[in-house]
Amino acid sequence: MNRFYSLLLAVFITATVLAGCAGTQENDSATPANKEGQTEGQQESEFPLTITDALDNEVVIEEKPERIVSMIPSNTEIAFELGLGEKIVGVSDFDNYPAEAAEKEKIGGMEFNVEKIISLNPDLVLAHGSSAEAGEAGLQQLRDAGLTVLVVNNANNLEEVYETIRMIGTAAGEKENAESVVAGMQEKIQDIKEKAQQIPEEETRSVFVEVSPAPEIYTSGKNTFMDILLQTINAKNVVSEEGWIQMDPEAVIERNPDVIITTHGYYTEDPVENVKGRDGWQDIAAVKNNQVVDVDSDAVTRTGPRLAEGVEELAKAVYPETFK
Repeated sequence: MNRFYSLLLAVFITATVLAGCAGTQENDSATPANKEGQTEGQQESEFPLTITDALDNEVVIEEKPERIVSMIPSNTEIAFELGLGEKIVGVSDFDNYPAEAAEKEKIGGMEFNVEKIISLNPDLVLAHGSSAEAGEAGLQQLRDAGLTVLVVNNANNLEEVYETIRMIGTAAGEKENAESVVAGMQEKIQDIKEKAQQIPEEETRSVFVEVSPAPEIYTSGKNTFMDILLQTINAKNVVSEEGWIQMDPEAVIERNPDVIITTHGYYTEDPVENVKGRDGWQDIAAVKNNQVVDVDSDAVTRTGPRLAEGVEELAKAVYPETFK
């Protein structure tokens, strides 16, 4: 199991309770978001501003950041989508999208390199609620060194993803871009949802999502982000247990899903055949009907702009006839 999968399990199995529900709050002197054609002085007139982050800290950002360190891939993807790529000076070891992110200075993974981050002299450090408790000592070192640290919400649903994008957009002086990104995601996901809701109840499909292969099969149960995405496309999760759990192969056979989705193809050789070749699984409806599909793990697990694409990929996997 590669390092990113270890991060995924750490986030979803041991840290999902750390969900951030913070919003943003600007001071009275803040002005409307930047508009094309404004002068440099006008662009920066919304600063200084204060944002209440995921830890309920009031973070003061004195001026528009020019050097940004992102400590988790989802934050990085959001920042690039907001047009901040040239301002990003450091990213985590797991960042792989967009391609330019891989060229940035690396600051470590779950155990980040405090000295490296300080040496990059960032105006803004984008931390994340999923790992904030474990890394609090390091984050405090960054604050003590005079760096501005914003702990971004650990989004547990689509609305919280939108708020995360808005929070980063506000902090970076890209509020209008953030609203545009959110609007585009909402429109795409709403179109998918409306089409999925037209599927007759008797034709809705049950789904088993496998995030790691045998012998230790992990899956997403109720009240997980993946479960929410399945609800969005009008599919039924065969796992009724709460959270991210280890699943016995016999239990999967008993629940007989119509579709099996795997998200470990980035490190498992031929995940579809891996599933189809298991003893006893040949009688599962998904295997018999050739409805085993591997999807892009990053697109369906990273709480950033590509989630809209991830929802569409899930919809095509579960309902290929409807979502061509």
